[in-house]
Amino acid sequence: QVQLVESGGGLVQAGGSLRLSCAASGRTFSMYRMGWFRQAPGKEREFAASITWSRGITGYADSVKGRFTISRDNAKDTVYLQMNSLKPEDTAVYYCAAGFSGATYLREASYSYWGQGTQVTVSS
Repeated sequence: QVQLVESGGGLVQAGGSLRLSCAASGRTFSMYRMGWFRQAPGKEREFAASITWSRGITGYADSVKGRFTISRDNAKDTVYLQMNSLKPEDTAVYYCAAGFSGATYLREASYSYWGQGTQVTVSS
């Protein structure tokens, strides 16, 4: 079992920045990757960013590439999502997820555990 707790969401103006954190606990030693997904009102949940736990290899959705940066602190079992140049279309609930295999990082099915989500609202 792995427990994930997100924090750092909030309300920010367009062009601003936020940093999300996701603290993992439990069977973290066997994690292969962690990812961030987001779900906007009325839309399906979509992939945003991913990072492999051991080597720190990252992947991003085209919609956030160049603006968002995912990183991890293995000593703290925490993954971060630095979000810059935020746009109103980035408004969503952001979810942290943990995966244990090398399956494609784009798919929700590749992740076994999920956090409860944190709301990010970007005003225009």
